[in-house]
Amino acid sequence: MSRRRASGPFDLDRWRPAPFLPERDTRDSALVFVVAVLCFLACLTALGVIASDRAARGWSHQLSGEMTVIVRPKANETPDSAAARAAETLAGVPGVAEARALEREKAEALIAPWLGEAADLADLPVPRLVAVVLDREAPASAQSLERALLARGLDAVVDDHTTWLADIQRGAAIARWVGLGVFLLISAAAAAVVAFATRAGLAARREVVELLHLTGAEDAFIARLFQVRFAQMAAGAGLAGAACAAALGAALRLGGGGQGLTPVLPVAWSDLLAVLPCPLAAALVAAVAARMTAASLIRELS
Repeated sequence: MSRRRASGPFDLDRWRPAPFLPERDTRDSALVFVVAVLCFLACLTALGVIASDRAARGWSHQLSGEMTVIVRPKANETPDSAAARAAETLAGVPGVAEARALEREKAEALIAPWLGEAADLADLPVPRLVAVVLDREAPASAQSLERALLARGLDAVVDDHTTWLADIQRGAAIARWVGLGVFLLISAAAAAVVAFATRAGLAARREVVELLHLTGAEDAFIARLFQVRFAQMAAGAGLAGAACAAALGAALRLGGGGQGLTPVLPVAWSDLLAVLPCPLAAALVAAVAARMTAASLIRELS
């Protein structure tokens, strides 16, 4: 009986109404690609901001716990003996966890980038350096180190690394604000793309919108159709963009070992969790943009 019903002139499948918005549109692929690229860039921005913030915190932690002492030997002693005497003196200062005199090779390695490879450091009076690690609980001040060195008759200069903390913190704050600005720009671009697609879809179906109005359909019902359609489309595009960004972050993490691709911007596995809200955020932006655009155009058409 069901076979005769399917082949009869009143087949229900033949008379089933077509959806107001087709399931697939030739313009959907381009829209999905654009939204996916925007989501990919947004995720990369988030990963970059997280990595730069971690790097800034690491630098701040390192600078706040260390000092460097530049020792200049006097006429009656060698540079190595002066550095050893300075390290012994500083090791006894309260608030100092460790004081270690650096070899000439390490001091030359620190100076070489400033003088260039062509410079012959063997003929230069390279000062000796003493690396001082401070106690985290009660760190010594630069003034206390200078007084201890002066009391032993040492000609030395204390380089307090904490003077660079303000610059590092300022740079980290700028990176966060730049990342937020880029994210807002990408969100605005995605909303503009969805609004344009919604306007084009409504313009192509103007006669259908008028017919729905004649049958009693409310504006909110028609706008909701576009809202759901573009929200689902943006969610899929956001998922694709987030997956690509996560894959790139994982490649950087694997390619660079424990510090990511570069120690300057270390990437951790936990950073990849930042891409998880991307599909939801893309769907939310698309839903709001489609709803507002559709509601405005439907009022104009009616």
